[in-house]
Amino acid sequence: MFAVVEIAGQQHKVSPAERVFVPKLKAETGSKVSFSSVLLFSDDKSVKIGNPYLKGVKVEAKVLGFQKDEKIIVFKKKKRKGYRLRRGHRQQLTEIEIVNIG
Repeated sequence: MFAVVEIAGQQHKVSPAERVFVPKLKAETGSKVSFSSVLLFSDDKSVKIGNPYLKGVKVEAKVLGFQKDEKIIVFKKKKRKGYRLRRGHRQQLTEIEIVNIG
């Protein structure tokens, strides 16, 4: 059983008892969150596709913690101008564990 769910503008394929990193959510560690924007749901027998979302299907998850992604270096340069700019960025992520789909 799996589902494709939209979380914070990104689509993730999830299944029960799976841990997923998503963009930072406004939730406390240990709390439960649910996502109702399910695009596709599949069990062993059939596949349901939403238009754009499925009605009555939710994905429930538990927030495990927060962390930062790897550093990305943004380097800008204009040739023969002496312009060089180096910036770094680390995206903040939330780790969730999928509890229930349905």
